[in-house]
Amino acid sequence: MAELKFMKEMPLDSKLFRCPHCGEGERIGVHSRSERLLKCHGCGKCFGETKGTVFENLQYPKWVVILVLSLIGHGCPICAIVACFFIDSRTVEAWHEKAGAQGKQVQEQIVCNGQVELGQVQADELRVKTQKGTVWIATSMSVFSRVFIWGEVSTSRDKSMIRRLFERVAQAASSSTAPVLVAVDGFAAYPKAIRAAFHTKLYTGLPGRPPHIVWPDLHIVQVVKSCQGRKLTEVARRLAYGAWQPVYALIGMSQLLPGSINTSYIERLNATFRARMPSLVRRTRNLARTTHRLEYEMFWLGALYNFSTIHQSLASTPAMAAGLTDHFWSVEELLSLNGPRKSLQVPL
Repeated sequence: MAELKFMKEMPLDSKLFRCPHCGEGERIGVHSRSERLLKCHGCGKCFGETKGTVFENLQYPKWVVILVLSLIGHGCPICAIVACFFIDSRTVEAWHEKAGAQGKQVQEQIVCNGQVELGQVQADELRVKTQKGTVWIATSMSVFSRVFIWGEVSTSRDKSMIRRLFERVAQAASSSTAPVLVAVDGFAAYPKAIRAAFHTKLYTGLPGRPPHIVWPDLHIVQVVKSCQGRKLTEVARRLAYGAWQPVYALIGMSQLLPGSINTSYIERLNATFRARMPSLVRRTRNLARTTHRLEYEMFWLGALYNFSTIHQSLASTPAMAAGLTDHFWSVEELLSLNGPRKSLQVPL
């Protein structure tokens, strides 16, 4: 199968790579443009551009992998991909798993790296039925930039899952003194888990563990929905921590159309996840047999959503709106990342 002419390879730019042998990211040079090889002047070793990326040791042309993973990230059924490209379903799933690991790496290195001005954060959970029981997917996002921050997959909906989620959200924050509003549903574990995650340690010089001080401008609101059968009967909004005046100020600054306290933004993101994750599409035969599978599907879609999807209300990608990058990432660029790239980080 000949490569498509419109699928051009990225220019070989040594500034975008990190040495897989020694981790050097400064002294990388181009060794051969025809063979697309680079050389690390720190350890003196050469390496191919695919070393340490999703494309390493694959037997298919790069454009096929890019096309297949793009289709999967936009809700295309795997059975349709198998029928069109004559690729074994196990091969497609292996590529998807590699892409999920890549997406998780991108989220850790770029999103959860102290560069996001959080403003208003919304979080929610997805309930997933699997062959082995119910699994929960907790997700979080920054409302102003629409950036997906982090997600956690767990077999139990408990405080531990929520705390792991918000520890990552706290790592993404650019400042511990900036005002932060967290809007969540009525799950009782949220307030305490959020306060435990958003803290700074106060070192006093005394023996024992230093006390944890909650961020000074943290505010938590809960939207509690009451239903009778499938009909929504009442929506109550309550302040779980902080003060009302900063809450409304943060809502006015973070939402393009200021309104009441809600969790509608994270609910829309979860609807996108349900529509585009193969294991969550309704009436699918692509079953989620393990939590690991749900995790890599979530992180691949999350990275694709952040860096390679233009949001209509923003006219840019969420990562661009959050100041994490200065340009739209192609799927090839997202899959080719083999370490933190200096040129992709925009000073805040």
